[in-house]
Amino acid sequence: MAVSSEADPSPALTEYFADLDDPRRENSTDYPLHEIIILTICAVICGADGFTSIANFGEAKKEWLRQFLELENGIPSHDTIGRFFGLLDPEAFEARFSRWVREACEHVDGEVVAIDGKTLRRSYDRESSKAALHMVSAWASENGAALGQVKTEEKSNEITAIPELLEVLDVAGCIVTVDAMGCQKAITEAITEQGADYVLALKDNQGELRADTEAIFDRIREGKGEPQHAHKSVTGGHDRVETRRCWAVDVEGKGLVDLEGWHDLSAVCMVEYERFEEGKTTTERRYYVSSLGPDAETLLRATRRHWHIENRMHWVLDVAFQEDQSRIRAGHAAQNMATVRRLALSLLEQDDSLSVGVKNKRLRAGWDQDYLRTVLQNA
Repeated sequence: MAVSSEADPSPALTEYFADLDDPRRENSTDYPLHEIIILTICAVICGADGFTSIANFGEAKKEWLRQFLELENGIPSHDTIGRFFGLLDPEAFEARFSRWVREACEHVDGEVVAIDGKTLRRSYDRESSKAALHMVSAWASENGAALGQVKTEEKSNEITAIPELLEVLDVAGCIVTVDAMGCQKAITEAITEQGADYVLALKDNQGELRADTEAIFDRIREGKGEPQHAHKSVTGGHDRVETRRCWAVDVEGKGLVDLEGWHDLSAVCMVEYERFEEGKTTTERRYYVSSLGPDAETLLRATRRHWHIENRMHWVLDVAFQEDQSRIRAGHAAQNMATVRRLALSLLEQDDSLSVGVKNKRLRAGWDQDYLRTVLQNA
């Protein structure tokens, strides 16, 4: 979506932070809260990955920024920016981010919302025994946007973090996908209470259910089982062919153990991934439980789109935003900057005026102020 060079990108962004409490002392607010936040969002979109580069971006773009920011006291120093984000309440900041997502994204029935965790590897601090920050995020596959995220101290705490994340999301009518760690009875309850369906990976953490499910599909593959729903897709390129087959069955009457407590569980499925490359074929089978009926085509689509959170979010954050290399760690700064990166990524993903990757969109935004305005208008 193109916009004129005269368009002012600031009002919509400013609106989301208007009621955000300023954590600084009253006599230490030479730089308004909204100006620091908007400066930071603009800078991160344009390639800044730390507080020094954010301040340098501000100095280089000062006159352009003054078209929609007063900047009465100029551009804050990198120390000022860092202290501000170290003090800012990350939950309150994240709440404003989630509000933007709800208003900016179009609701799509059946959209796959993938949930997964990611560790910011260099956010640990040995001196203070501070563990690396681990974020559990949700990614909307159709909208191409991060819907929200919550912090958890350790990866094992994803089990409790996922219901907390679901509470602040609007996933009604969507299909929520989670990897095997999230295959828990309480999580099926949390998802269905939000009016969503689920497709959860099934591994050895649910040993008996996994074993029974695997046995069902072993019989089907041997031709001994009942008729099943099946779907196949084939993709390829660069001397590689990938074939995905999905078989799905209704759980009713299948004798699966321990179904009690699995809210609305109605189908199990097996997805077989066959990859042919360089004259060799490899095969992998994965198993899932779902509240959807035994619709193999829908289940296969959901399991494929779950990987969007890895390929379009986590990988991009590491490669295009250098998130894993970030040494920001003081106070709440690491968590707040993680939110800024996800906001910047979502804004860049929303833009379809350039057919290039996020890394090149960031470069273009830094070079071309009209394109930066275009990206900001998605807010």
